[in-house]
Amino acid sequence: MREARAQYFPTLTAGASITRQRQPNTATGSATTFTEYSLPFDASWTPDLFGRVRNTVRAAAANAQASAADLENTRLTAQAELAVDYFQLRGQDALKQLLDSTVVAYEKSLELTKALYETGIDSDESVAQAETQLEATRALDTNIGILRSQYEHAIALLVGKPASSFSIAVEPLKTPPPAIPFGVPSQLLERRPDIAASERLMAQANAQIGVAKAAYFPTLTLSASAGLESTQGSSWFTWPSRFWSVGPAIAETIYDGGLRRATMEQYRAQYDQTVANYRNTVLTAFQQVEDNLSGLRILSKEIQEQDTAVVSAERSLKLATDRYRLGIDPYLNVITAETALVSNQQTAVNLRITQIVDSVQLIEAIGGGWDSSTLPTSQQIISRQAQLPATTPVPPSNSPPPASSTP
Repeated sequence: MREARAQYFPTLTAGASITRQRQPNTATGSATTFTEYSLPFDASWTPDLFGRVRNTVRAAAANAQASAADLENTRLTAQAELAVDYFQLRGQDALKQLLDSTVVAYEKSLELTKALYETGIDSDESVAQAETQLEATRALDTNIGILRSQYEHAIALLVGKPASSFSIAVEPLKTPPPAIPFGVPSQLLERRPDIAASERLMAQANAQIGVAKAAYFPTLTLSASAGLESTQGSSWFTWPSRFWSVGPAIAETIYDGGLRRATMEQYRAQYDQTVANYRNTVLTAFQQVEDNLSGLRILSKEIQEQDTAVVSAERSLKLATDRYRLGIDPYLNVITAETALVSNQQTAVNLRITQIVDSVQLIEAIGGGWDSSTLPTSQQIISRQAQLPATTPVPPSNSPPPASSTP
């Protein structure tokens, strides 16, 4: 950015030289040897008559803003991944709580079965079935710790801490899903950093067209030179040794073998590519938002239905247990009812995990609270580079640039 703006200003150079020269004289057959002492000061300036420098600055500013938007998009992705891992971990804690309570219930069922077996009401087969069910559930309960540890280690990586020294206390998932934000579709274009980055890249490609177009016009250069020059060191810094020259120069490329036309076509093709990428990014953003909105809407209804199924499974288990106590039904009916209840309870917990994860992904899809107005303006970028106070910022435009730049 600073390099591009530096082209607005004149170039000043200075240098000192001492040159020993020998020039032959063919007429006399001799040669003259002398020393030349020179101290020139040169200045040149190329006015930006046709917008080459202006468009170069615009392209550099757009590229800097695109980099800032890419940084925000990377930060948003990492934050969303951290939130997903955290809620997945809390979901494992909820499953652990469910299985812990299930193990306690199965232990009571085993005690009941043993008591009935000892009184001769039930058989040893029922005791074996109860023991099998209890141990299998204990193994499943223990297995929960593997996935929980993996989520904990993933969180440690995202927060920049060693996994061996990082831990999170157990706490079942209780966080309700956030309210679905409302807004018109056009607001999404201002909230997504990836859209902002694509837009700035499109603006950069558009400015480069202007740079290529400026090559068709002549270049005007204003130059001046002054200094001291002498053949004797003793008179080098005297007033008569001074010299100066000043004047404009204009140059125009007459023939370049189609280089300028090919360059223009190249930049126009790059611009068309960035426009297509911008359109694809916008459509992808709308798709992601709609996917998460529809998923949350369907999940809300599914959770209500699953909760009803859990209540029915609890009622079925109570009836099966009562009939087993009275000796009407075998213990197999109790096992079937208990299995159905645990399965439905696990499904209910998994649905709530999916719901909170989809909520996080929806927040990520709408930008996570980010807004394109937070991108640095051209003046802010220059001020940061020069470590000077920024001038009054101008909010960037979110409308696509035209198909070409005028010089």
